[in-house]
Amino acid sequence: MPDVNMQVELAGVTLKNPVVVASGTFGFGREYSQFYDLGELGGICAKGLTLHPRNGNPAPRIAETPMGILNSVGLENPGVDAFIKEELPFLRGEGLPYKKRFETKIIANISGNTPEEYGIMCEKLAEAGVDMIEVNISCPNVKAGGLAYGTRPELAAEVTETAKKHAGGVPVMVKLSPNVTDITEIARAVEGAGADALSLINTLRGMRIDVNTRRPVLKMNTGGLSGPAVLPVAVRMVWEAAQAVKLPILGMGGVSKGTDAAQLMLAGASAVAVGTALFADPFAPLKVRDELAGLAARQGLASVSELTGGVRPW
Repeated sequence: MPDVNMQVELAGVTLKNPVVVASGTFGFGREYSQFYDLGELGGICAKGLTLHPRNGNPAPRIAETPMGILNSVGLENPGVDAFIKEELPFLRGEGLPYKKRFETKIIANISGNTPEEYGIMCEKLAEAGVDMIEVNISCPNVKAGGLAYGTRPELAAEVTETAKKHAGGVPVMVKLSPNVTDITEIARAVEGAGADALSLINTLRGMRIDVNTRRPVLKMNTGGLSGPAVLPVAVRMVWEAAQAVKLPILGMGGVSKGTDAAQLMLAGASAVAVGTALFADPFAPLKVRDELAGLAARQGLASVSELTGGVRPW
């Protein structure tokens, strides 16, 4: 099988391969580093961070569904300062012999209640030297009555603009919520506000009810649906966003196989993220990478990046 160049570019950041692990599914990498060299990954999107530590939501906060899971973890995390002090050095491979350091890009995912909180975190993370910042706009804006930033173009633009002003030149990637009427409206708004890239999709809002107790399975009633069930939605939304804006896209949502990743890239993604599949198989990202390389080789491609935007309309 001929060699395929697996290197891709995402907002000016070179990834050794197009497979990233999605925020909220990989923690800060310590557990997974027991299985393989984290340098095998194209990028690590760390667990979502907030300005201050959070305990998250009460249990039960995870529920299985056919072809996926619901989660309402509630952004449990140690806070941005603890991440910079305790987790980022590990992700950088500091303390390891030079040749064993993790050669992978580090993406910090942030959530805030106000634009000011996003700005403060961007400043801290840029100074700490992360490779990219992923801005989660599925968060409630306390100044707008709890409305999620990602559901209104003007709110999405506001937080994007603030993040860019404080990111010190570090690329800002905005993570779009699928819980909207028109994903292209939000994509255009954040592009206009200066975003360097998009990531999509975030989880779809869902609910399960225990018919015997008649209570919701999740303590918070609803949660975010992820896993194979959402892949067709992700492919559609990546395709729509790619038609609407000129920004590079990190595609995600239900990726567990190389063909899943290829669909998102053909729809317009430059790279892909593996998330829920990690819970069943910690090696899922490496399998996706290898299957994607095999698919590209069978199609006679010199570079996996040739898949991006290659869908053929009827």
